[in-house]
Amino acid sequence: MSLVLTGAEVLQLLDMELALAAAEEAFCAYGEGRVNMPPKSYLKLPKGDFRAMYGAVCLTDGDVCGLKWVNVHPENPQRGLATVMAKILLNDPDNAVEIADMDGTYITNFRTGAAGGLAARYLARPEAASLGLVGAGVQARTQVAAILKVRPIREIVIYDLIWARAQALRDEIRAHYRVRVTASAEPEAAVRDQEIVVTATPSKNPVVQQGWVSPGTHINAIGADAAGKQELDPAILKEAKIVVDDWTQAHHSGEINVPLAQGLLRPEEIHGCLGEVVIGKKPGREDSAEITVFDSTGLIIQDLALGWAIYQRARECHLGEEKEFIPGLTSR
Repeated sequence: MSLVLTGAEVLQLLDMELALAAAEEAFCAYGEGRVNMPPKSYLKLPKGDFRAMYGAVCLTDGDVCGLKWVNVHPENPQRGLATVMAKILLNDPDNAVEIADMDGTYITNFRTGAAGGLAARYLARPEAASLGLVGAGVQARTQVAAILKVRPIREIVIYDLIWARAQALRDEIRAHYRVRVTASAEPEAAVRDQEIVVTATPSKNPVVQQGWVSPGTHINAIGADAAGKQELDPAILKEAKIVVDDWTQAHHSGEINVPLAQGLLRPEEIHGCLGEVVIGKKPGREDSAEITVFDSTGLIIQDLALGWAIYQRARECHLGEEKEFIPGLTSR
């Protein structure tokens, strides 16, 4: 039997504390070599693309493998549709029996935000109190939710190419959090003098310039998730401590992909992977003046860890519907 969970049911079970705990467990497993994770595959289409992400991870309370089928269609909001939608399947790695079939759209949003929060925990200054957002889409919201859990943020500045979106996010944050928040028509205002900066745009040209970034800033570079995308001036990367989620994915589709391809950045200039920092194999922030960058491409182990946690919580809460897709099969 497989537990089927709709997006509405998944959303009932999700919270950022759960997502942060799952992210820490996933990256700890990565750092300790308890994962099997081929790089994601891309199916390019005229209006967007699909990504197939699959892998296995040994978690502290069970082993799980699975698949996520996720799209990115930038024009979808004009049609009243989400840019990113996903489906996640969880399987028992010992016998291949399906454990769960769940909507992965909200899991994708939360796990990406949680990875940004985890990176901020290890790479941002402990006292960081200001946050700049470059891009005011769905991902900006979960980045805010996660970062506010790990750092004492008191002020947020938002920039988006579409002014109305920046204003909408400003009003939303004001309604949900006790922080000062303003919207800006210029990206520089969301970067200059900010202690943490999140970039979450689909840009193929640098949005954030070197001269805007102050010593001690931490940057979550979230938007570059395919070849040719970049949000940061390569000169920022040259002087920063760069931590990627996974080298194999980051070098061909992360923030570092374009500077590497152009010879502006060398592989040996990458400090390491977030999993190595989480388990203490490599240091995180070492002084208050260094600039740190987390290059996030999104890993299937993040989806599996959070999906597994959602599955367990669903069982406890008696949510979802049991389906027997193949007669006679039973899951754990």
